Amino acid sequence: MVNKKPFHKTHIFLSLLVFTNVALLVTSKSTIEPCANSDSCNALLGYTVYTELKVSEVASLFQIDPIALLTANAIDISYPDVENHILPSQLFLKIPIVCSCVDGIRKSVSTHYKTRPSDTLASIADSIYSGLVSADQIREANSISDPSVLDVGQTLVVPLPCTCFNGTDNSLPAIYLSYVVTPVDTLAWIAARYSTTLTDLMNVNAMGSTAIKAGDILAIPLPACASNFPRYAADYGLIVPNGSYAITASHCLQCSCGPGNLNLYCQPASLAVSCSSMQCRNSNLMVGNVTVQQSGGGCNVTSCNYGGFVNGSIITTLSTSLQPRCPGAQKFPPLIAPPTSAIRDTTFAPSPAPQSDGAGGTGTPKSSSLVPSTTSMLPGLAPIGGPAGSASGSASDACSLINPLANFPTAVLLLLYVKFMMAIL
Repeated sequence: MVNKKPFHKTHIFLSLLVFTNVALLVTSKSTIEPCANSDSCNALLGYTVYTELKVSEVASLFQIDPIALLTANAIDISYPDVENHILPSQLFLKIPIVCSCVDGIRKSVSTHYKTRPSDTLASIADSIYSGLVSADQIREANSISDPSVLDVGQTLVVPLPCTCFNGTDNSLPAIYLSYVVTPVDTLAWIAARYSTTLTDLMNVNAMGSTAIKAGDILAIPLPACASNFPRYAADYGLIVPNGSYAITASHCLQCSCGPGNLNLYCQPASLAVSCSSMQCRNSNLMVGNVTVQQSGGGCNVTSCNYGGFVNGSIITTLSTSLQPRCPGAQKFPPLIAPPTSAIRDTTFAPSPAPQSDGAGGTGTPKSSSLVPSTTSMLPGLAPIGGPAGSASGSASDACSLINPLANFPTAVLLLLYVKFMMAIL
């Protein structure tokens, strides 16, 4: 007679704990955009600063220009030594990145991270990059066979989520923000915060319901001002979110969007030091200058406009038009001082914020700070966040990917598991 090895109750508890963690991991989802060409676009990441960091240190994490980081968040760059200003922990920032087409899906692969003695893949993903990437995604991007062994000073590629959707939303210029859902978020709060609608968010992210969970990554369309620079310009495809700025032409020009319209307006930047001519030909006007003259037929408007940065030179175009009335003075998005504290915008947040259970009911927000991974794998199941669907440039072809187990009630899975464990005692 074969003796069965004793199975202690502790083993059951540990097994259930592991099973529960797996069940939590498979429920998180991320929106991806299939692609089939090598073009790229400007995009934004929603990033939460994990500890006090200088502006230059945050920029270094994503290998971007510190000035680009400041202008994307409408932070005044005229402050002395602004690049060394210390940003508070938990401050939310928009990070401007270039979104490329890699392995058939949109993602950014220009970010690299050099490991430190205390780093793990989980801490890099969940803390340093605030849940924008998972440990599994970093492991796969760097072909790491043993994630428990990281060499100090090792340079890792950090793949980050992004979408382009042809730079439009409902046929209007838009730039897309990759946003990590927090435990207190609701889809209605996110829609109100970013001046869009539930319907638009659900369409963009291919969602069947308004249910979201902490760790989900949503693509949020932001109204923007688009440029029409020639394809051979260094800043071709420049697009600026409404209410913010962008520095271009080697720090010589500052372009703004809004308020009140989606017309890109560019003028000499305060940082301009050694720049090519910004004067329009056959005119005394500089880039950004506008003259108006009232006439019996309306208002004659002449403007000197920026046309792109080509081979180190600033391209200018002089335009004239007859308008019904003369335009007023150019308005600019309000600038803010470099932040010294992190205050979450609660203007549209419910109190407390309910969360849909996906079946018409609501529940209380989760209090756990655990951010589920977006690329967890189970034997025989595809990784969450992997490519799916046909390649297309429209938002309607976005894939909101969820592991199949997420559609099966977790309680039922746990009950079956307990019965199985009890049967082998």
